[in-house]
Amino acid sequence: MQYLALIYTEEVDPGAVDPMADTETYEAYNRFSDEARRRGVMRAGEALQPTSTATTVRVRDGKTVATDGPFAETKEALGGFYILDCKDLDEAIELAAMIPGAAVGAIEVRPIVDFSQAG
Repeated sequence: MQYLALIYTEEVDPGAVDPMADTETYEAYNRFSDEARRRGVMRAGEALQPTSTATTVRVRDGKTVATDGPFAETKEALGGFYILDCKDLDEAIELAAMIPGAAVGAIEVRPIVDFSQAG
């Protein structure tokens, strides 16, 4: 079953981050990605631009309204994701705990609906 691991961490100004710490973080994510690939469960994974680049789209009464920014303001923002093809939720949780963001934020694990298996 495929699971989406959403990475929520506190968003910081990139200019305020120590470049060495930033390098260590990238290396930690690369190690996780390498491990997920080694296990054969990695399907996708990407980092996202800051929430300041987000656009929220709604359709009301047939009209499209696009507004700058994320849907809701929170301390922790969605910063990236992985799609992992795991044997079960236990394996997905095990892998989510290995994602570096789990140590400073939260990883939301959600099963992906497989519509090819429906009905």
